This record gives sequence, structure tokens and C-alpha cells, in this order.
Amino acid sequence: MSGKSILIVDDEAPIREMIAVALEMAGYTCLEAENTQQAHACIVDRKPDLILLDWMLPGTTGIELARRLKRDELTADIPIIMLTAKGEEDNKIQGLEVGADDYITKPFSPRELVARLKAVLRRAGPVDSEAPIEVAGLMLDPVSHRVTIDESAAEMGPTEYRLLQFFMTHQERAYTRGQLLDQVWGGNVYVEERTVDVHIRRLRKALGSKYEHLVQTVRGTGYRFSTKA
Repeated sequence: MSGKSILIVDDEAPIREMIAVALEMAGYTCLEAENTQQAHACIVDRKPDLILLDWMLPGTTGIELARRLKRDELTADIPIIMLTAKGEEDNKIQGLEVGADDYITKPFSPRELVARLKAVLRRAGPVDSEAPIEVAGLMLDPVSHRVTIDESAAEMGPTEYRLLQFFMTHQERAYTRGQLLDQVWGGNVYVEERTVDVHIRRLRKALGSKYEHLVQTVRGTGYRFSTKA
């Protein structure tokens, strides 16, 4: 995930600096612009992987820049997260209508920003392979969103499905609860880590006595999906 470039567009230098510090610590490369003209030049020149765009900018607003970027096929695919001090619903809707991918209201914590950013980058990334994944008699079909256990349909909720899909595509590696929250819940930082444990229990129950052992507790770390005992 790291190594991706993020363009921070905000007219307040201290805010740009605070964001840049947080993102660089998380392994991203930061570009900065203080107005939409600078931003547009930077986007054309450097093609950042994501744009953090302040709503209220002097001259042309962030929302107008977002609209312009989404209209141009060269820049339409670059994800945009709007930064704003305005929490009103209609502004959020307006931001999302022009094509912003997410919305974060100031003041925000650096951790929340990084989590949201990861989630948006992940959604914008290459589409996962659509081939069914099979482990022993357990099969997950990403196209139909179905899980079968020894050829019988398994009943599980959407979160358990996403957890299982993540595990089956990332086998034999231990993940902390925080990493699972980021990957499966998509950076919704208001979900507590204990919630992961609840969904792991539900997932094991859905897998039944024959396959629940595949979801292993790693003491002091978190969980892993493994066919090895």
C-alpha cells in the first residue's frame, strides 16, 4: 500500500503539514498545493494516487475542482477525499454527487484519516480476481457472493463473508484485530476491536465443526487462516 502519492490541497499550511506528517509516517509520498491552480498543475504533472481536497479554497473551490477532474477522462479515476469543516448533510451529498469518494469533517484524527485513505485506495485498486477460491471442501465464489461447504450452501452474514474472503485470499499470515478492521471494515474507525472477536466467533460457527479450525487464534497477535494445525 505504501509508496503511493497523495496530493494534499489546502490553503492552510499548518493543516497540510499535519496531514503530511501523518501520511509520511504511514509510508505515503506527499505532494502539496495551496489552491486549485497549483493542484491542477500538480495532478497533470505527477498523477497522484489520491487527492485530499479541501472544500473551502480561495478562488475556485475544491468542489469545482473535483467536478472538473471527474469530467476529464485523464483524471476521472483518481480517488478524491473531501476535507471540510462543514458537517451539514447537504454539503456531504453535494460532495459525493460530484464524484468524491469519501468525506472527512475537520477536526479529524490522523489515525482516522489514514484509515479512510487506505479504504478508498483499496476500493480504487485493481478488482479482485473473480475465480472461486477453494480450500479443502470450503468454496467461496466472489461473483455470486456464495460460500459452500462440501457442496451445501453456508449461511453467514455479509461481515463474516468479507472476513472469510479476506482470510482465504491472505492465507497463512497472522493479522492483528486492527489490521482486520482496516481490511474488512474499510477503515471505519468507530468499530471497536472487540467486534472482530464477535464476528470471528460467528464465522467459525458458520463454518461448522469440520472447518472452524481453519480460523486460528494467534495468542498475543490476532488471527490467521491456515490449513496447518
